[in-house]
Amino acid sequence: MHRAWLCLPTRKTVCSTPVPTTALNPNGYGSSGPSPVANNPPLDCFYVYPTVSRDRGMNSDLVAGSEEQLAAESQVARFSSVCRVFAPMYRQMTIAAVAAYATGANIDGAAALAYADVLSAWRNYIRTRNNGRPFVLIGHSQGTLHLIQLIAREIETNPAVARRMKLAILPGYNVLVPEGKLVGGSFRKTPLCSRPGETGCVIAWVSFRENNVPPRGAIFGYADRPGMTVACVNPARPGSRGWVPFDSYFFARSALPVPGGPINWSSQGPPPTPYLRAEGLVSGKCINDGPRGYLAIRINADPKDRRTDRIGGEVAILGMFLPGWGMHLIDMAAPQGDLIRELEELSLRSRTIPQR
Repeated sequence: MHRAWLCLPTRKTVCSTPVPTTALNPNGYGSSGPSPVANNPPLDCFYVYPTVSRDRGMNSDLVAGSEEQLAAESQVARFSSVCRVFAPMYRQMTIAAVAAYATGANIDGAAALAYADVLSAWRNYIRTRNNGRPFVLIGHSQGTLHLIQLIAREIETNPAVARRMKLAILPGYNVLVPEGKLVGGSFRKTPLCSRPGETGCVIAWVSFRENNVPPRGAIFGYADRPGMTVACVNPARPGSRGWVPFDSYFFARSALPVPGGPINWSSQGPPPTPYLRAEGLVSGKCINDGPRGYLAIRINADPKDRRTDRIGGEVAILGMFLPGWGMHLIDMAAPQGDLIRELEELSLRSRTIPQR
């Protein structure tokens, strides 16, 4: 039995703790308050966090450190307003393993161990905790990598479980589809979402700043198989190919480097809470051009208003920003409010449809 959980709905955890947030409006800081936590929502969310561990070696331990806690707080805690959150601890590939892979090392063994833990947790969830309820998968980066495998190997091969999967939210890793198609590539049966409100489908994207396209051979946003492209579903409006404004939640106290230096979120001074909600500051548009597929991110800057005209998201190592990673760090933050709203609508429908 999988016993290491970062978040379970039967416990008080970071995933069920209200997140202090302030509105960031064009005229400056607005109202502040905690994010809501639902009582007995009809949906489950199974979340696998991204690469965050600084443990030594290729795989992390199963102790929840500050990195795992912050990932869950920033990426999935708000979803407790619409679903019960299950988040396993797993012996993930560490930051050191990713660095080793970048220099040509073979990390297949580390990847297999990480996936085995996620698989064990998933089987435990389905066998003892799901009880036939509808569920949503949520991942990011390495978490998405493992969920891609889970869908292909465990969910698509089990029709009874597949029927209960209402959405898979898979940012930050390449989901592949044949060019011009909604299914094939990473998944045999599970399509990309092509319209708002669709269920049983995948919302996948990797983020790149507008006009900074994924370079050839980029780790994200460039398909490595002939005839394939990287899937992009606009997370705020599935099926859209135009610019869509986002409802964003940013962690305003990040110490990670940002191109151009630290962000001054408002001319009014430092943020009053760790998180800021900014509606319409960022927009996204899906681009597919041959093997390239990505979510273009545009900052809707207005030098005359009080809020920032800059947003970070790029990944830096030793002071160098990595062009092939795009705006990886805000994959989830930029459209998080939109995703929560989609799950709210899904939750309302789930309350009115009897579950088998």
